[in-house]
Amino acid sequence: MFVELAAPAALTGAGRTVTAVSQPVAARPALARRLLAAAPPYLYLLPAVACLVLWTYKPLVEAVQLSFYDWNLLPTSPMTYVGFHKYAEVFTQPGLRRATLNTVYYILGLLPFSVALPTVIALVTRRLGGRSRNVYRAIVFLPMLVAPVAAAAVWNWLLDPTGLSNQALGWFGVAPHNWLRTEGTALPAILAITAWSMCGFATLVVSAGLTGISADYGEAAAIDGATGWQILRWVTLPLLRSTLLFLVLMTVLLSGQWTFPLLDSLTQGGPGDSSSNVYYLLWELGFRNFDAGLASAAGIVFFLVFGLIAAALVALADRFSFHDN
Repeated sequence: MFVELAAPAALTGAGRTVTAVSQPVAARPALARRLLAAAPPYLYLLPAVACLVLWTYKPLVEAVQLSFYDWNLLPTSPMTYVGFHKYAEVFTQPGLRRATLNTVYYILGLLPFSVALPTVIALVTRRLGGRSRNVYRAIVFLPMLVAPVAAAAVWNWLLDPTGLSNQALGWFGVAPHNWLRTEGTALPAILAITAWSMCGFATLVVSAGLTGISADYGEAAAIDGATGWQILRWVTLPLLRSTLLFLVLMTVLLSGQWTFPLLDSLTQGGPGDSSSNVYYLLWELGFRNFDAGLASAAGIVFFLVFGLIAAALVALADRFSFHDN
């Protein structure tokens, strides 16, 4: 873009007037040059955004579309439009109530192992020396590195009526028990295995949060006469609150996904749906009953419910979190 600057007329020689020729002057860089200069950050984000659109938003849109149709997943079978009938059918499923209650049990049962126990472990290991601290944290984190199906195979052997756990109980005169095939113990067994697996991840997150807290606060409080418990109660934990709320959010949203591989490998949601959850119910509706429309409608309903819960927890985290600036 150019701006023309005209010079005033000047008299020369024998009274002749000569007017200066207007010269174009560049006022600012061309639009293409500005766009080119601003492009690199967006080019770095492009692969992540493309994956997000391809693997998250596109399936979500397709699930919304599919929830209005009756289809059995066969390419040769026609899709029949049924409107909101599948959404009404979701709430009449016989296993919905049990799966929802089990999901709540999983969330509440995992919270001590994703928030309380990792906080204690991180605080205790922080007092250790550099090398021993890293060794202990690696030992705690190690179960997270084991593939869920491989861990399920090992735990299936341990909890078998003839497995190591029942052999150990036999030393104390306790009769063998089928932990994964009994209605009263299947859910606690899945819960315990999941807690064993993800406790190390939560400990690593809490340790990272503690690393971000400056030691100057504790030293200043100690100079003022605060005890170790008072420093923990009034300095460390308030500054760690955002990390703990993040772990609560992760547990609420992901507990169903963490337990799904174990359910599919060990109990198949049984016996009698006693260990199922909403994610396994979705899998059964879609890939065992071959009702893609009903599974999609249920998925959208659960997506909205968990979205509202996530929004409430995020608002809670923004209100009660402390940030070390």
